[in-house]
Order: sequence, then structure tokens, then C-alpha cells
Amino acid sequence: MDTFAHREKTLSSLVEIMRGLEQTSLPLYQQLQRALREAIDKRIFGPDEALPAERQLAADLSISRITVRKAIDGLVDEGLLVRRPGSGNFINTRIEKNFAKLTSFSEDIRARGRTPKSVWLKRSEGTVTPEEALRLRLSPGAPVYRFNRIRFADDIPMCIEYATIVAGALPSLEAVDVSMYEALEKTGHRPVRALQRLSALLLNAEQAQLLQTKEGDAGLAVERLGFVRDGRAVEFCRSIFRGDMYDFVAELSTP
Repeated sequence: MDTFAHREKTLSSLVEIMRGLEQTSLPLYQQLQRALREAIDKRIFGPDEALPAERQLAADLSISRITVRKAIDGLVDEGLLVRRPGSGNFINTRIEKNFAKLTSFSEDIRARGRTPKSVWLKRSEGTVTPEEALRLRLSPGAPVYRFNRIRFADDIPMCIEYATIVAGALPSLEAVDVSMYEALEKTGHRPVRALQRLSALLLNAEQAQLLQTKEGDAGLAVERLGFVRDGRAVEFCRSIFRGDMYDFVAELSTP
């Protein structure tokens, strides 16, 4: 499909989605945001594809440029779009993780219109190591489940995950499918608070092979200790992320 035909098809799809939202009470800019999210989710826009110009969107959708700009600004703030000065607004292929929000990998990926997937490397049941016992505040010999897998966004490997879960928080090793937090939520053990630590590293040969990148490329290591509502630690997770695919963002303010 040539560029003109693709643009016309894209705009036609947006118009159709917007019509389906006309009966809602949402402000017009939020209707456009929802339509753009749906278009991204349905792959109407491809990864790193440019949106039509704001002027063109406003004209074709019969709305003001101010409304278009407000909608796009919100999606840029969410990390779904990235604004490139002089070039326009693009679908963001990098994943922005808000370090101040406790969300799962699967939730972060789905929020950007992509599909989370996993390739399991190992699942096992055992007893805590000294480090795990210290982090999870468990007695020596306490049972735990360990999960090691590669996490994907669509078909792109994003991170290697090493998770240790207190055995009482899950019914079995097989309880975890794609989302660890969804499995924990079903048993009432989804973490509501976490301590996270971020550090930089260079990927070694094994990590680079699993993430389909090069040895020595930049990576990010994230350690998370998750707590349930009563203060018990149930999750100790260490993830190795590709540095070229993931951004961790935190909003700061003065005391």
C-alpha cells in the first residue's frame, strides 16, 4: 500500500472510531485520545510510524487544532507518542515505565497497544537462599517458587526476569501464565507497595543472546521487593532490561 492510500485508510479508521464515541460524555480531546489509543492497539499505526500532521487531523476530523494538540500532548505525557521537533509526532517504540507507579510488565506493554509475551527459561520450587530469606523476611527453609523467563513486547525481547515468590502467595508453579501480578491478584497477594532499585550495566554474552542484542550493550537492572497490604513481602524480582528499548521515568517535586 502506498503512502497516500495508507494515510487515507488511517484517517478513515480514526473517523469511524470517533463516530462510535460521539454518544459518550467524554470531552472531544479525550474522545480523540481514546480513538488514537484504539488505533495503536489495532495496529492501524505501526511501530515508530508518524501520525498525520496536527493540521491534517484537525481538518479531516472537523475539530480544532487546539483539541488535537491537547489530545496529543496527553498521549506524549503517557509515553504512547513521542514528539520529534521538526519531524512530527510518532508512535513510541520505546517503553516508558513510570518508576513511581506499581504496575506489571504486562500492564505497561498492553497500555501501549502491544502484546506481552513470555518465553520460560525455568520454573522451580525450593527453599529460600540466605539472600532471599533476608529480603523476604522468611525463616531458613521456607518454601518459595522461582520463575525465570524472557519478557517480550510483541515479538521483541525486552527483559530477562528472575522472580522469587513466597510459596503461600500462589497455588502452584503453573498458576503464572503471562502476568505474575494477575496470578497474585487472584489469590489476594498482589503487591500494593514496592521498593525498587535501578542500576546500569553492560550486557554479558548470555544476556545479550537472550535479548537478541550485542555483548557489551547498555542494559538496566531493576530489583523490586513487593509487599502486600498487611506489610508482608511476597515478591523479590530482578529484571535485566535492554537499554535501547526501555526508559524509566519518575516525577519529582520539592518537599
